[in-house]
Amino acid sequence: MGNFYAVVAAAGRSTRMGRAVNKQLLDLAGRPVVEHSLRALLAVPVDGIILVVTPGEEAQFAGALADILQRENIKIVPGGASRRASVGQGLGALPADVELILVHDGARPLARPDNIRAVAGAARRWGAATLAVPVKDTVKMGSAENFVRETLPREMLWQVQTPQVFCRDLLMEAHRAAARDGYEGTDDASLVERLGRPVKLVRGEYTNIKITTPEDFALAQILMGSDLN
Repeated sequence: MGNFYAVVAAAGRSTRMGRAVNKQLLDLAGRPVVEHSLRALLAVPVDGIILVVTPGEEAQFAGALADILQRENIKIVPGGASRRASVGQGLGALPADVELILVHDGARPLARPDNIRAVAGAARRWGAATLAVPVKDTVKMGSAENFVRETLPREMLWQVQTPQVFCRDLLMEAHRAAARDGYEGTDDASLVERLGRPVKLVRGEYTNIKITTPEDFALAQILMGSDLN
């Protein structure tokens, strides 16, 4: 077994897409959305992938990904009740000798292998790293009544993406602490931040979008047809 594995989170409910089919399995440029994400990771390369899916959809994913599953080291496991729990399920399925763990959203099909290699290199040095892009818009903090409370300093703000990469022991500790405290977080980097450990920001691409809404899917179709990726 190798020592660099990926956990791909694909257990979302896709409620904002407004479709009966899981967004991860929608056809994007001739392949399921999630297959593009898997192929980007395999091109890095990673030594193997744990694909975490919605419980009950294992056979559906296996059928849609039959070709790549036959040729690559990819294991499908059922997720949990939240994103944190689902990633935790993926962590539990990793081989014992893994040293570096990459966590990626299955709904980010436009991640570039060169960016993935860059964030992995930063994690080897710092222990934890995430792809991110500087915020382009002015961002304001609002009140409960929807009045502006504060304008945040844009030059200090980043929009965080995945992949995020961590040394195994650090990510495992962060997940154990979050599970113990009932903390969900919005990404794995936030779990590491709770431990007081630094997370390195690595400049990514604005094209590395997460498909959440029909508008995102339409944009991904346009980007897949361009030379931006």
